[in-house]
Parts: sequence; structure tokens; C-alpha cells
Amino acid sequence: MATSEAVLQVLGGSLPSLFGSDHSFRELGSPRTSRSFIRCRKKRGPKYVNFINCSNTSYHAIKVNHFLSTRRPLHGGIAHSYLRSVNCKCQQADSASSTASEKGNGSWYVDNGQSFDSIHGNTQSVLQFDIVRELKVGQEDFQSNGSLPPNGLAEDALNKTAENSIEDEAWELLRESMVYYCGSPVGTIAAKDPTSSTTNVLNYDQVFIRDFIPSGIAFLLKGEYEIVRNFILHTLQLQSWEKTMDCHSPGQGLMPASFKVRTVPLDGDDSATEEVLDPDFGEAAIGRVAPVDSGLWWIILLRAYGKSSGDLSVQERIDVQTGIKMILRLCLADGFDMFPTLLVTDGSCMIDRRMGIHGHPLEIQSLFHSALLCAREMLAPEDGSADLIRALNNRLVALSFHIREYYWIDMKKLNEIYRYQTEEYSYDAVNKFNIYPDQISPWLVDWMPSKGGYLIGNLQPAHMDFRFFSLGNLWSIVCSLTTDDQSHAILDLIEAKWTDLVADMPFKICYPALEGQEWKIITGCDPKNTPWSYHNGGSWPTLLWQLAVACIKMNRPEIAAKAVEVAEKRISRDKWPEYYDTKKARFIGKQARLFQTWSIAGYLVAKRLLANPSSANILITKEDSELLNAFSCAISSNPRRKKRGPKSSQKTYIV
Repeated sequence: MATSEAVLQVLGGSLPSLFGSDHSFRELGSPRTSRSFIRCRKKRGPKYVNFINCSNTSYHAIKVNHFLSTRRPLHGGIAHSYLRSVNCKCQQADSASSTASEKGNGSWYVDNGQSFDSIHGNTQSVLQFDIVRELKVGQEDFQSNGSLPPNGLAEDALNKTAENSIEDEAWELLRESMVYYCGSPVGTIAAKDPTSSTTNVLNYDQVFIRDFIPSGIAFLLKGEYEIVRNFILHTLQLQSWEKTMDCHSPGQGLMPASFKVRTVPLDGDDSATEEVLDPDFGEAAIGRVAPVDSGLWWIILLRAYGKSSGDLSVQERIDVQTGIKMILRLCLADGFDMFPTLLVTDGSCMIDRRMGIHGHPLEIQSLFHSALLCAREMLAPEDGSADLIRALNNRLVALSFHIREYYWIDMKKLNEIYRYQTEEYSYDAVNKFNIYPDQISPWLVDWMPSKGGYLIGNLQPAHMDFRFFSLGNLWSIVCSLTTDDQSHAILDLIEAKWTDLVADMPFKICYPALEGQEWKIITGCDPKNTPWSYHNGGSWPTLLWQLAVACIKMNRPEIAAKAVEVAEKRISRDKWPEYYDTKKARFIGKQARLFQTWSIAGYLVAKRLLANPSSANILITKEDSELLNAFSCAISSNPRRKKRGPKSSQKTYIV
């Protein structure tokens, strides 16, 4: 860690023309970052002990059966305890044990409740023995008087023990998914499914930006900051890599969708190898779509790291400040669009396949709003940032108004749309987007509850996507893109439509599914996105953590707790699938990977947040008085009656 950190610091300080003034920032187009500064060299052959042997961790798995003589077996009858021994021999360390004990390098291997022999790996977990001892005590209590304790105390104790066992297993699996670069953790792979063949692994063995977010939050909530810090800084270095597809390069500031640690031969030395970070900006992805959400999630995680660890030195670094600005300038760049929402192509976010979300999907807008608030909080006040902060504030006000006014739908708004007049050519038109009332689907009329509402999935001229997209709605609550009344209404709808959105496994990624001719046209007959599968109405356990944050923010944690309880009934027994199929989430997804990392991390984050609700503040963003005043002015000015006039020097948006 010390070596890689020193390299990153040298990089940040050795290029003053690159990271200096705002004028220098505009000249960033010519220099490209070399791979050399993030390489880790190591020798091959018999003398390997004297050189860094990175990402070479072996795991010893022990399965321990816990059966109870009363009631039901604990956690399906089997509890998994994975004991690991680190086999990383570094040049600076005399032994593996000294490496593990070094402060700041090795502490992330060890759970507080776990003890193991770093040399032999043959010592059982302390926590494991605690569970066995607790079960034995419970059995003795039952047998002492021949009956169960009163008021169901025994059942509560058994359920609590089962929950702890699931959580312990999840932590072990999460640690097992960690990826190391030059001896330091830099992320978690998407899935570690032992049932997948090496030829069918696709890119699930890579570290995805969006997939790592719940993993990173889980580590932050547990007080393990190193892996998150490393992830932030290493992905930042990948941001400025040269990236092209068919001779075209996207705008600077684009974050990669994923990266992989590869070991390659060292040029000019047959006896040595080096580790390199190999990023994918979408040029190798299925569909070749650039990940718009990666940079937005990166900013959100950066703020969460600072608030959780108290270490603000990372976000204050010159290279990190420059990285934030690059993302903002890419998102705030002028274009042909008339609206304050981000215009993106299909498949540019969590739904990364063709699902008819091109245009202005809600998920991107909620993450955009959240990233703007986080960035405004972290940007250092300086002359070179004044114009950027001004544009950021203007966009926040316009975006908030646009989403709250035109994306919101409840029974009252639905009735208004039903009575819309069309073909209105005027500056004070009510039906600004020329929405035809016949677009209202019969399912929506029957599905919309009398109490509750939500933000629609997309809005474009003559088109409203009435599907309920979970991530966009939940994160709109978290980042205060919705009003308090709208936020409560979304949670009211979730409660009212529990059997549709949660059913046997939380949480539906969208509702309803595309079926029949509509599915054929919109998805292109995608065999993976068949009705009620994958992105087309599948159920994704990772959404538990976003649900938990949203419910805690609105002081309604019982909703998330109920969903977690539903998940605990089978998610471990089903081996932590990526997603579930069918309308009620009865089946494990037909192509779902098992031991999906963000399914594991999503559960852990939800449990941690519900146990300590105040910790959700690292993710929650609220509008300040300045933005609220500006928003009130936007409403009172009645934009429907604005008059035409000469172009103002201040940039404006149609809201």
C-alpha cells in the first residue's frame, strides 16, 4: 500500500501543468496517462520470495453443520465459515505474519470476530465457536424444564442466531470477492460463481464501478476504509486514459465501466511479470455502451468516504478535485437538448441492455442530481471553479423543478393527463410535451393506488414511460430530488403494491414487464430480458440497500426491515443469486450468477443501516436554503408564461 500510495502522490504532484489552474485544465486534451505509473512488477521463478507476489490469496473453506434438536435447523442446517490465510510475500516483509500485523496493511484481512493462523490457516473462527456455544446453551435451557421459555423468547433467540449466521456468511463471501493490486485491496469482483465455467465467465471477474458501490459502503460502515480509498484513487487514474472505439474518442471525464487486474510479462525481462489495471470504458462491453452512471457513482462514493472516515485529504487532493471537475464538465457540456435532464442512450446505467430507456431515464437523473449536490459540497472554493459552481447551481434548480413537475404521477395527475388537450402551439401550453392521453395503459389505471405516487421512468416529446423504475425512485428520495410529500407517496405506493414489487424476493427493478409485441420491438427479442426476467421485471436483491437508505431518510425503516426479513428466508439458501425471475420472484434467474457480490453487499449494507440508522447520513443529501429559495423563485415566476426576449448572459433551461 505504501508503494502504490507514494506513486499516486508523486503523480499528483509531478504534473503541475495538468492539475494546476483552470486554464491548464482546459489544455488536458493532449497528454495521455501512461500505464507505467500503475504497474506492479514481480519476478518469476525460484527467487519469487524476494519480490512482490500480488493478488495471490488462498482460501481454506470449512463447512460446519449446526443442527438444533428443537424447532428448525439453523440457517438451512449449514453455516459456512471461510478461513483464510494470506500468501503474499512482499519484499519489505520478513514473513507473512509481519505483513498481516503491519498497521494499515493487513488489517482489512481480519474480521473483529474472527481469529486465524496466518501461516497454516488451520484455526477455526472464534465467532464460529460462539455460535456453537450459544446453541448449546439454548438447548440446555429447553431441556432444563422440558418446555420452551414463555412469550416466544426461544423462537426469537433462534431467529436472531440465524440472522447473525447469514450476516457472518455474507461478510466472509464479500471478503472472498476482494481483488488485490500490488498487495493492496482495490475492489470486489462482480461475482465468484463456482458453477460458472472459465469460458462462460464473461466480465463477471472484473471490478465494476457501479457494482462496487454497495461493497464500498459496506466496508465504510464496518470501519474498513483502505479498500475504498484505493478504489477511488486507482479508478481516478484510469479516468484520463486514452479510450477509443473505431477511431472515435469520447469526452474526457468518462469513468470506466469496469477494470481487471492482469498479470503480463515485463518487456525486456523474461524472468519477471508486472500487474496492470486494464479498464473497459464500454469499448468491449456487450452493446458497446459507455457507462454514464460510473462517474456519478464515483462522486457519491467519494463523499461517503470522507463523511464516514473523516479523512477529507482525499477529496482535497489536486488530482481528485480535477477528476470531479472533469466529470461535471462532461455532464454540464452544452448540447442540442432543451431540457436540464441528461440525454443518454439505452443501456448506459444499471439497466445495461436495450430496454427502451434511451432519452432521459429517471435513474440517470436521480444519480445526476445526487452527484451535483455531492460535488458542490466537495469542490474547493477557488477562482477557477466559480463558473463551474454557478452552472452547477443553475442546473440543480432547473433539474429539480423539471423532475418534480413533469415526472411525477399519481391518481390526480393521471386524471389530468387523461383530459389533456393536444397540439398546443403556444408558450403557455399545459401539455408541453404533447402527450397523447391514449398512451395511458390499462394496467396503470388499475394499478395506481388512491394513496401514493411515483416518478415515471422517462419523458420525451410525445412519450411518457409509465413504468415504475425502482432505483430511480428510491435514489430520488435519498438525494432529495423529490419533495417530502412525494417521497412519502413513493413509500406509500411500495407498501400498497408490496405483492408486485417485493413478493417472494425484493426488489423489482421495474414494473411491469414488457411482454408480447412490445417486448419484441423494444428489446429486439432479447432472450435474456424475457418478461419478468433480468432487467425486464426481474427482482434484484442488491436494491435492498437503496430501499433501506430511502426508508431511513423518511423515518419509515420498518418498510426496509420487512423487505430484509423476506430476503433472509431464502437468499442464503439460494446462494446469493444476481436476480430472480417470474412475476412473484419464485425462481432464481435463468442466467443469474450465484454468489453475486452486490447481492451480498446490498444485504449487508441494509442490515448495517437498519442497525444504526444515523450512519445513512453518509449517503443522504438535502437541499440547502439557497437552493430552496431559488426553487421557490422558479415556481413563483410561473415558467409557463415567460415571454421571449433577448438572450441573457446567464444560461437558462426550459423547466
